[in-house]
Amino acid sequence: MAEADSTLPDEVSEDILSGLTDSKRQFLSQVAGVLEDYEPKLGLLGDVPQLSILPADALSVCRQMKETPGIRMAQLLCLACVDYSDHFQIVYILHSLESDRTLAIKTDVPYDHPAVPSVTSVWRAADWYEREAHDLFGVSFDGHPALSPLLLYDGFEGFPGRKEFPFNDYQEF
Repeated sequence: MAEADSTLPDEVSEDILSGLTDSKRQFLSQVAGVLEDYEPKLGLLGDVPQLSILPADALSVCRQMKETPGIRMAQLLCLACVDYSDHFQIVYILHSLESDRTLAIKTDVPYDHPAVPSVTSVWRAADWYEREAHDLFGVSFDGHPALSPLLLYDGFEGFPGRKEFPFNDYQEF
């Protein structure tokens, strides 16, 4: 693992990160240094430091964020799926209880093959979040122990979280 320096990469616009405090900038710089092999794109989600990664790196990045001293994102606050019509975005909101810091990690998943590695081996809380995203959007979480329906009944056809889902035409029985 690389040591983080106190500056952010040159390609990160100061305008983009102007909403971050100095402390949050230092934290984002630390995270960027630890994850430099994954080439994350840095940014912010509101006033929360954020990075974007490739879907194949999700499990490794999340594991590193939980296990790296000084970062220790021990808590998965939320895992959400967003439908952008041409791709899905999986958003992980992580929190460190030690340093009281929050980090958002985003990854874009193709619409035609919606799959990303499961992070249930990192945080048990991911179980229900991943099952919900699978039920509503059809995203597969490779390595999930049991993607059984959480919200929908067995045999439900379609994915009601998708923008394309025909709510007006749907009849349950």
